[in-house]
Amino acid sequence: METPNRSIKCNVESCRNHCGSEDYCSLSCITVGTHECNPTQDACTDCMSFVKK
Repeated sequence: METPNRSIKCNVESCRNHCGSEDYCSLSCITVGTHECNPTQDACTDCMSFVKK
């Protein structure tokens, strides 16, 4: 099991960087991006550090 970074909360269990039973990311930092030209809500943003398990 990876060491949780308690500064990065995450509940995406299908990501390789998710810390198992704890809702944290194991990375030291993440990149957040968007798939919209002009994002107006949180659903328009994405964790670009996501890696499928």
